[in-house]
Amino acid sequence: MTGRPRRAKGQGTVDRVTAEPKYAAIARLIEAQIRDGEWDGGRMPSVRGVAAQHSVSVVTASRALQVLRDKGLIQTVERAGCYRTPPPGAERWALCLRLTPGPWRSLTEAVVRGGFEALARREPMHLDADAFDLRPGLTAAAAERAAAEARGRGTHGVLLLPNRVSAEGAAAERAFVAGCAAAGLPVCLIERNIDGADGLPCDLVTMDDFGGGVAATRHLLDLGRRRVGIVVSDSASSHCSRLAGYLYALHGRAPGPASFVLGAQHSADPEASYRVVCDAVLRHKLDAVVCFSDYAAVGLIVELLHRGKSVPKDVAVVGFDDLPVGEFLPGGLTTFAYPGEAIAEQAVRLLRDRRLRPGRGPVQVLVPIELTARGSTVARD
Repeated sequence: MTGRPRRAKGQGTVDRVTAEPKYAAIARLIEAQIRDGEWDGGRMPSVRGVAAQHSVSVVTASRALQVLRDKGLIQTVERAGCYRTPPPGAERWALCLRLTPGPWRSLTEAVVRGGFEALARREPMHLDADAFDLRPGLTAAAAERAAAEARGRGTHGVLLLPNRVSAEGAAAERAFVAGCAAAGLPVCLIERNIDGADGLPCDLVTMDDFGGGVAATRHLLDLGRRRVGIVVSDSASSHCSRLAGYLYALHGRAPGPASFVLGAQHSADPEASYRVVCDAVLRHKLDAVVCFSDYAAVGLIVELLHRGKSVPKDVAVVGFDDLPVGEFLPGGLTTFAYPGEAIAEQAVRLLRDRRLRPGRGPVQVLVPIELTARGSTVARD
């Protein structure tokens, strides 16, 4: 006699007649999976996923997940879905992602947040996305009170990705970091320094933007491109580092190729910004461009194609972050993958160390990145 085959993780269904409501039976089944150690620190099935898995309506699935929320077994993160509530005593980190508004914001947020979620699957922890409200006008005194209250609720530190759009937002972030320092709540910056900060106000973990600028530029020069430009949009430290890498790579060639630094303005109409950049590319007769992000690279490519130019034959284009948007291009986009999990791991390590050694000076950790060459720079056969 053989035993009943064991279900794969997350594939259990309500497959027997029961007197209890369907939503209760589904909730009971998922609760059993949680008790068995499944989903620890990880993302739970969505409402639609539960509905499809158990062949019920989304209303029934939603009620089942609400039962689990009421029991404190799962938690809902705005715009990100449901997650298994970490075990009692797990570290609690406030996650503040101050991303640039625009059509790609949710996509970028998913990539950045995904690194911390991946880390949470290995090291169960609380990721609190609603701990702080960094509105313009925030003062250091108000930030100190908010940080002290967060410490009282068990928050161990803050992971902050600063904004790069608003001077008022940057001022609020500087006040926030000062208030957290006064309250003894450590902060680690993600990806870039706060705009206008006097030096490095706290620890920072970022990808190796300088090395990325060097690698992207050398890749294009090695392909025989002679008029290579770079697109940056502001004074963010990540953009400045990529620009420095670009200039360093050009300086290392003899005779030194000319440099072309193009500015992309933040705009309510991104397409207008892409047209301005494309105008500059054609005016300077560039045959290659390094863009500060994948969405800027794709926007430029679309505009070039609209004007009858061929990519990469006429203009080769490189982006950063390896966002899914690049997959829509024939042959794909040459870019650098965002090392989200490695950044998350280093940031949490620094916060833990900061709690043990609160008096040490701020440090910056660079996470290596690697270029993946695709059809936007290397022509397909």
